[in-house]
Amino acid sequence: MQVSIFDAKNQLSALVAEAERGREVTITRRGVAVAKLVPVSPGFDREKARRTAEGLRRASRGLTLGGIGIKTLVDEGRD
Repeated sequence: MQVSIFDAKNQLSALVAEAERGREVTITRRGVAVAKLVPVSPGFDREKARRTAEGLRRASRGLTLGGIGIKTLVDEGRD
């Protein structure tokens, strides 16, 4: 959605409501985009991070490095 800066001043409440619904609003001056009103992304979700870490741990169970040690891999990466 694009609106001119003049219209944005007159319709700020409606544009903020659009952003709350997840829509991005580009503000233009003389047809050139100069600003964007975007929804605020949610903050850090500790529970989601915990579930993701647990999923990674479950997915990696039983996987091996084929006898190669972590130190060897780290040392190879330093070349």
